[in-house]
Amino acid sequence: MRAIDTNVLVRLIVRDEPAQFEKAEAFVAQGAWVSQLVLAETVWVLESVYGFDRVQIATLVGMLVEHDRLTLQDEDVIRGAHSAFEQSRSAGFTDCLIVEAARKAGHLPVGTFDRAMSRIDGGQEV
Repeated sequence: MRAIDTNVLVRLIVRDEPAQFEKAEAFVAQGAWVSQLVLAETVWVLESVYGFDRVQIATLVGMLVEHDRLTLQDEDVIRGAHSAFEQSRSAGFTDCLIVEAARKAGHLPVGTFDRAMSRIDGGQEV
């Protein structure tokens, strides 16, 4: 299966460059794999460049998990991060993803100086 980079996933989501959107659509037509790193970068770009808010990020991640042509790396981790993100009022999606990846690997708690992250189940303030 093919994999995609952050810029391809961003084009698929925001559709702000019609020619690139068409190329991205054609590339993933038969399926594509999305790494956790690409997903984390995409969330950062959408928040910092395009001004997506928490609700939009939560909706987007939920849609990506259910997408019929995209396969997410460790989908169970992404689902867990999505759930934690929806339950948190302040932790970022990437923080939730870090905790869920550590949970799957059996390495909890995750020590952090980030108070919002420390409130996620599996996070711990250092």
